[in-house]
Amino acid sequence: MGKHEHYLRQDGLHRIRKRSNSVVSSVSSSPKALILSLASAMLVYAPVLYAKAADDEAKPEINKAADKTMQSAGKANLPDVVVEANQNTTYTGGFVSRNSRIGFLGNKNAMETPFNTVSYTDKFVEDTQARNVTDVIAATDPSVFTNGTIGGWSENYYIRGFQSNTNDMSMNGLFGIAPYYRTAPAMFSRIEVLKGPSALLNGMPPAGSVAGTVNLVSKRAGDAPLLRVTPTYMSDSQWGGTIDAGRRFGQNKQFGIRVNGVYQDGSGPVRKQDLKTQLGSAGMDWRGYRARISADFYMADDKVDGVVRGINLGKNTEVPTPPNPKTLINPDWSYVSNKDRGAMMRAEYDISDNMTAYAAFGRSKTKYKYNGATSAILLDNHGTIQTVMAQLAFDVDKKSADVGLRGQFDTGLVNHQWVINTTYYKHNQHDYGVRSIPSATWITNMYHPVWGKSVPFDVPPISESSLQLKSYGIADMLSLMQDRLQLTLGLRYQEVKSDNLSLMGKPVLTEYKKHALTPGAAILFKATEHVSLYGNYIQGLTKGDSAPITAANYPKVFAPYKTKQTELGIKWDYGTLSHSLSVFNIKKPSSYTDVTTNIFTSGGEQRNRGIEWSFIASPLETVRLMGGASYIKPELTKLAKHGNEGNIATGVAKVQGKLGAEWDIAAAVGIVTLSANATAVSKQYLNQENSLSVPGHTVFDIGARYNAKVSGHPFTLRAEIKNVTNKSYWGMPRLSNLSLGAPRTFLLSGSYDF
Repeated sequence: MGKHEHYLRQDGLHRIRKRSNSVVSSVSSSPKALILSLASAMLVYAPVLYAKAADDEAKPEINKAADKTMQSAGKANLPDVVVEANQNTTYTGGFVSRNSRIGFLGNKNAMETPFNTVSYTDKFVEDTQARNVTDVIAATDPSVFTNGTIGGWSENYYIRGFQSNTNDMSMNGLFGIAPYYRTAPAMFSRIEVLKGPSALLNGMPPAGSVAGTVNLVSKRAGDAPLLRVTPTYMSDSQWGGTIDAGRRFGQNKQFGIRVNGVYQDGSGPVRKQDLKTQLGSAGMDWRGYRARISADFYMADDKVDGVVRGINLGKNTEVPTPPNPKTLINPDWSYVSNKDRGAMMRAEYDISDNMTAYAAFGRSKTKYKYNGATSAILLDNHGTIQTVMAQLAFDVDKKSADVGLRGQFDTGLVNHQWVINTTYYKHNQHDYGVRSIPSATWITNMYHPVWGKSVPFDVPPISESSLQLKSYGIADMLSLMQDRLQLTLGLRYQEVKSDNLSLMGKPVLTEYKKHALTPGAAILFKATEHVSLYGNYIQGLTKGDSAPITAANYPKVFAPYKTKQTELGIKWDYGTLSHSLSVFNIKKPSSYTDVTTNIFTSGGEQRNRGIEWSFIASPLETVRLMGGASYIKPELTKLAKHGNEGNIATGVAKVQGKLGAEWDIAAAVGIVTLSANATAVSKQYLNQENSLSVPGHTVFDIGARYNAKVSGHPFTLRAEIKNVTNKSYWGMPRLSNLSLGAPRTFLLSGSYDF
C-alpha cells in the first residue's frame, strides 16, 4: 500500500449505512422539528458510539495492531468515502480531488481509473458560490452542457451530448436518496462526475440516464473542530446564509458529527421571481478497529415563485430575438415547490486483511407541486405567445440498498482485486394533475408579458406507479507488472419491474418486467509515474418502451435498452499540470412507430462521437487555470423519418470551450484572489430536420476573493458577477424549445470560522 492509500485508511474512511425504516418518517416538514430530530438522534447515538470509542481507546495494543492490519490490507479495501485532508489529495488550488468513487469498484485515484472522471471539492462549491449541483459540474467541464436558466422547475444538464435526469444522482453511492429535482450542495464534501454509461459499476439508475453518473459525497467531521458561518447575498434582493459545524469525539476521535444548514430567500435576478432554499443536514460517523459506520439525515425545501418553463415554436415561426434576460416568461404567481427528506446508513467491516463486507440502506420522500405554464407557444414572429396553464403534483417514496464483498488475492504474478454486490431500488409514486386549464390560457407578448389572475391549486389523482430494480454484479481487476498494467472485467445482471395504474377515465394497468445482462471491460497502462493510458467498453441501461395501443404490435414490451460506449484516453499528472484527453463513441437506442407498417420498434438510434480535453494547471505559483474544450457529433443514425437520418440531435452544442482562471495578489494583510470564467458554446438545433437553431453564445463571469485572519480566525470575503455583459441568449431546456439564460447576477458571501 502506498503512503497516500495508507493515509486515507488511517483517517477513516469506509463509510457505511445500515437499514433504518423509520428515520425518514420521523423528520417532519418543519425546520425546527428537523433540528430537534437531529439533536435527539445525536443524544441517542452519541453515548453508544462514544462508549465503543472509549473501549477502543482502552486497548492501545489493539489500535497498534489495527495500524498493521490496515497497512497489510492492501488495495482491496480502498475507502468508499474519502475525507480530503491534505494537499496531496487534491489538484492545484484544492478545487478538484484526485479521488472518485467508481461505483462498486470503490474509491480510486484518477490516474488509476480507466474512465473519465472529475471530483469537485467543497472548496470549489464555496469559492464559486454555487447554488445547485449544475452550477458545480457545468462551470469548467467542457463535456457538461446546461442552458443557463435560473429559476427553472428542475436542474438541467447534458453530459457527452445526452440529457441526464436529476433524480438519477446518487448519494454516497445509493440511487434515490438525493433531492429529486434541485440539490443545494452545502452538505457535500465532493461532487463526482463519472462520464458515460455505467450499468456495470452502478446498476441501472431509476430514470435510465446514460449520460453519466453524478455522485454526491457527504461531509464528515474533520479532526479539527469547525464552526463556519457564511452570510450570502444574490441580486436583486436575496439574502440568507449557511452554517457548517463539525466535531470529533474520543481520545482517537473515532466519533464525528457534521451539521450543515442553508437558508436563502428573496427576489432573484429575474424580475418578479422569488427563490427560497432551506436545507438542514447531519452526518455522523464512527471509525473503529475493523468497522466503520456512518449515518446521514437531511431535509431540503426549495421553492420558486415565478418559475421558468420555456416556450415552443409554433407553425411557420422563426427563432425570435431573445428578450431582456431579466424577463419572466411565465406568470409571476406561478410556482414550483420541492420538499425532500432523506436518510441513509452505511456499515463496513474488515472480515480479514484481504476481505471487506459492506452494506448500505437509504430512504427518501419527495413532495412536488407545480402551478404554471405547461407550454407557451410562439404564434408569430413578433413575440406573441399563447400560454396554457397546468397543475401537476406527485409524492414519491424511495428505498435503496447496496450489499457486497470486496477483497484481493494473488495468483502468481497477478494480483486480483475482486468485488461482488447486489443492489436494490424501489419507489412508489402517486401523481395528480390537470394538464391544461382552458380558463387559464392567455395570449400575450413575451417582450412585455401581461398575465391573468392566479389559478387556485386543485389537482385530482391521475396515476399510481411503482418501479423496482434489482441487480447482481461481479468484477475483477487484474494487476500485472507491479500494477502498471490493470485489466478490469465484470458483468451485471439487472431486473426491471414496474407497474402503472392510470386513473384518468377507465382505470388501465400497465405492467413491465424484463431483465438484461451488461458486461464491461476496461484496461489501464501506467506508461510512467505521470502518464496513464486507458480504454473501456461499458453499457448503460434504460427501461424499454411498450408499443402503444395504436400500433400493430400492441402490447409488445421491449427489454431494457442498452447504450454502448467505447472510449480511449490518456491522462497526464505532473503535479502543477494535469491533463485528460479522451475520444468516445456512444450508441443509444430509441423507439418509434414505423410509418409504413405501423409496427412499433426499438430500432431507433443516436450515436454521439466526440473528443474532450480538460486540464488543471498552475503555470505560476500565484496563477491557477482550469477548463478545456470538447467536440461532440450527436448524429441521428436510425429514425422513423429516414430523411432526417444523419442529422444532428436537438439541444446539443457540438463545440464547447471553458476556462476558469485565478490570480493571487498579496495584500497588506491576507491575500486577494482575482478570478474570471468564460463559457463558449456553439449553436444548438431545435428540430430533427436541422432547419431551426439557436446561435452559439459566450458568457463571462468575473470575481474576487479576500482571505485573511481576523482575531486569529480564517475569514473569506467573496464577490462575483455572473454574465457580466448581461448577455441575452436562448438555451434549450428539457421539455420545450427555448428558455432564457440567466441575466447579470451579483453574488456576495463572507465566511468566518469561529
